[in-house]
Amino acid sequence: MNMKWFSRGDWNAFFGLSIDNLAVMISLFSLLTFAGIPNGYTPEFVLTRMLPGTALGVLAGDLAFTLMAWGLAKKLKSETVTAMPLGLDTPSTFGMAFLVLLPALAKGNELYPQDHHQAMTFGWNVGLGVLILTGLIKVFFSPFGNLVRQWVPRAGLLGSLAAIALTLISFMPLREDIAGMPVVGLPCLLVILVCLLAHRVLPFRFPGALFSVLLGLALYTISILAGKTFGISIVAEIKPFEFAGHFGFQIPWAFSTGDSQWWNTVFYEVLGRMPMIFPFALATIIGGIDCTESAASAGDEYDTRSVLFVEAISSLVAGFAGGVIQTTPYIGQPAYKKMGARAGYTLLTALFIGLAGFMGGLTVLFHVLPKVVLFPILIFVGIEITSQTFRVVNPKHYPALALAMLPSLAYLGLLLIKSIYAPLLPERPDAINAIQTLRCLANGFLISGMLWAAMMVSILDDKMSKASCYCFVAALLSFFGVIHSPLADEAVGFPWTILASIDKPFLDAVKVQSPYHWASGYLICAGLLLVLS
Repeated sequence: MNMKWFSRGDWNAFFGLSIDNLAVMISLFSLLTFAGIPNGYTPEFVLTRMLPGTALGVLAGDLAFTLMAWGLAKKLKSETVTAMPLGLDTPSTFGMAFLVLLPALAKGNELYPQDHHQAMTFGWNVGLGVLILTGLIKVFFSPFGNLVRQWVPRAGLLGSLAAIALTLISFMPLREDIAGMPVVGLPCLLVILVCLLAHRVLPFRFPGALFSVLLGLALYTISILAGKTFGISIVAEIKPFEFAGHFGFQIPWAFSTGDSQWWNTVFYEVLGRMPMIFPFALATIIGGIDCTESAASAGDEYDTRSVLFVEAISSLVAGFAGGVIQTTPYIGQPAYKKMGARAGYTLLTALFIGLAGFMGGLTVLFHVLPKVVLFPILIFVGIEITSQTFRVVNPKHYPALALAMLPSLAYLGLLLIKSIYAPLLPERPDAINAIQTLRCLANGFLISGMLWAAMMVSILDDKMSKASCYCFVAALLSFFGVIHSPLADEAVGFPWTILASIDKPFLDAVKVQSPYHWASGYLICAGLLLVLS
């Protein structure tokens, strides 16, 4: 029996999956080039160094999933098999930007103050190094995905990601772009909410994601013309960046430059950033298992280990090609199957994202598409991740989910303070203390949120001894600064080394919240839980 590669549903699924990936790449581009930091990444550097390899990872993964769908269709002798969707992992995109690439660039500016291109190259090499190491972690853990699920409660792992989904994926685009231009942003967001969350079908079954983008472009263009005609301000006119780009093969090879000392420095920086990224690797493994189970519930039973292996290899392909964002299966396979999609949509997405990424097409798209017309889909992604978390977690463990989200709120508050006041510091001691406390709560928030939730799940299940074990782990990690580091750059090390690096304005604030204090607090909690057990 021959499988139909394309159906009408493939076009709807293609626009949804492609726009999602485009929004993620534009998010990364915006965060890195318009982050408000001095000596940031240039648009040309991001477009020609980071994004081509990132797009190649999507190309490799979606092509592999297309072939897997073809093989499953032949095995089942079915014409209705739908391919697994693969794309760029949205939570780790924001994590890579804020926790890896921007801090690594700041480090590069310190090491090479007279050579900005060298500093950007250092930050890029750290990013691709983190991605390669993340891919290797995924390759190692992919056969043991179910064991990972037993080690870390689902509320612990997914709670931290739900926190990222709300604070960074949803709130940041809402604040910066959608609320910044409500005449365009709100109608686009409404279309996304109606079509993708409420699953309302548009007339003629027109793709909702595409209609949102076209509506946004029309409203934006009309607003610009009306504003110029009548002399009023309706939307902010977006100034295109100077780099115009060029068409042609653009896969950079990062390993052709740099001596052994360079790569030793990069490797040391990569290891220092891994505590922040490690939870993302584990989360995509769990997410891959969930996606496979979701597809099986819709009638397409893919081999779990094969799905996880493809996810890991495509991340490695992206890393070695200079990419900085990991790939992951998307949860929406049953929805795409309900649309009538087969394997054509993943093939189209692979070709569109891949060719646009490493042939220079993204430059044109980034010039043509204002962020405000694409970012509503990120609101959908954030809401969907959060709601999916509450759907799959036992209602008994909802308090653990709420607890896991608290450290991310500290990170969001610190981020907003930095964007408004950096590099200035307030002079009032109470303000200094507040910033330092936020810093301690925010640093390593993914791991601390995961441990808090895991502890709370154990308490709710009346497993006090197990909960004390999580507190012991938290005490160990906080002792070395993996979580609750008092330093602005989240450096990891021995407590005395960390305390020797504290900036002078924060010395008084750290006196009662050093690594010793955090570790002691967790040890006391572990002891109390053992007594209660």
